[in-house]
Amino acid sequence: MRKRILMTTFGSWGDLHPYLAVAIGLKERGHEVTLATCEMYRPKIEGEGVRFHPIRPDIASVYDNTGRMRQALKAATRTQYTVRRVLLPHLEKSYEDLLRACRGKDLLVSHTLTFALPLVAEKLQLPWVSIALQPLIFLSTCDPPVLPAATRPFRLERFRPWKFVLLLDLTKQRTRPWMKPVDELRRRLGLAPAARHPLFEGKFSPYGTLAWFSRLIAPPRPDWPALTKITGFPFYDERGSGSGHDSRLAEFLERGEPPVVFTLGSLELLEASDFFDQSILAVRRLGCRAILLTGAQTARKMRTSLPDAMLVREYAPYSTVLPHATAVVHHGGIGTTGQALRAGRPMLVVPFVDDQLDNAVRVRKLGVARVVDKRSYTAKRAQAELTRLLSESSYSSRAADIGQAIRNEDGVGAACDALEALATVV
Repeated sequence: MRKRILMTTFGSWGDLHPYLAVAIGLKERGHEVTLATCEMYRPKIEGEGVRFHPIRPDIASVYDNTGRMRQALKAATRTQYTVRRVLLPHLEKSYEDLLRACRGKDLLVSHTLTFALPLVAEKLQLPWVSIALQPLIFLSTCDPPVLPAATRPFRLERFRPWKFVLLLDLTKQRTRPWMKPVDELRRRLGLAPAARHPLFEGKFSPYGTLAWFSRLIAPPRPDWPALTKITGFPFYDERGSGSGHDSRLAEFLERGEPPVVFTLGSLELLEASDFFDQSILAVRRLGCRAILLTGAQTARKMRTSLPDAMLVREYAPYSTVLPHATAVVHHGGIGTTGQALRAGRPMLVVPFVDDQLDNAVRVRKLGVARVVDKRSYTAKRAQAELTRLLSESSYSSRAADIGQAIRNEDGVGAACDALEALATVV
């Protein structure tokens, strides 16, 4: 039976792509799907034939302001800045936008940062599903995450459970006042006061949560929210509105030894510092081939100054490039991490902020990656780490095994099955 489903997300391209992948999957099954998010993503979404509905604020206001962007990316303030300076000042506008989009829908799908969606669902008395894009979202005391360096010095081991419980309780107390705009809007809407912290327990739906990652990097834990289901990564492969055929890239991938691919997430590019300069020096010392996915500004500077063994692109679909790599050097974002795992390639992870350190440690534990603090990332260190990564066969063989397992998962299909089942039951 055809269902009317609204999905909403906020953040970088890494936050958009899995939602777009599932939206396409649901559309192909005959459902009416609307993806509600920032205006800047309209061309991408409509290019895939998916309905689009704009939700304020538009993250382009942050992308286009270098000062705001750099402030948002500081590890010590990123979450606070995003929540208090970008999202919550626009909460009522977000609610109004979503309220119009959600009327008449059968099921709503949220994102961790879409604070208005649970309010709309409660007001309209509609079922909704929460999404966890990465294991860190669960803040499990049974599997304490590795937290960003802003919380403590760069360390690769996890907290002891009792210490993490204390830290979590303290963090909830300190951040509860941030949620005053949510409390005030609830009161104006005639809703009961929130029983759960909107930034923590309140972001999980009583109807169920879908974990859009592989159980290989995080198996279920007893303290995860009730009715949580792991689906696997819902990969987006740009079937409709991709950037088109890049003959130069295709030729580069076909003509020589597999390259090392260097890439950072769409938000981390502004804080790349000398990441790509050090990477180029490391490649020269190693004598290998390389592809650097640098973003537009850096690409324009580099294109005329590199030898034939190196290729610079602003962007290229990971599903096109990573399977041809010999190794991947990246920031540890969950989307990039999932794509590197699926490609079956060993990785050198250079985490910046948020969940990236936790993701890095999880893939290191799988035996497919090495991890370097971004502050320690130099040409000499990159050369040494890549030499070890490429010379010790255990990394490549383990990555190949994990890659096959990830490819055997159907994250989009499992996510669509779960959403269909819930839409039918409720």
